[in-house]
Amino acid sequence: MRSTWIFSAAVAAVLALSACGEKPQDKMGIRSDQPAQAGTGVAAFTEPGWKAGDQASWANHLKARANYGMNDHQRAPK
Repeated sequence: MRSTWIFSAAVAAVLALSACGEKPQDKMGIRSDQPAQAGTGVAAFTEPGWKAGDQASWANHLKARANYGMNDHQRAPK
């Protein structure tokens, strides 16, 4: 009976202390110091006609996306 109580107390202590550990949260793979127009470097995520690193091209594509793809006033039936 006493050994069961000691074992269950040890298991409870291990479970309680396991929540205290924290994994490191470093920014592996995230390039937060790069501007948005720098792109990801992966061709699958780039739109045709957009040049990575070109701020004017980036702004033009954002304007086109906002005007034609997401503007509900232009998409609404008349």
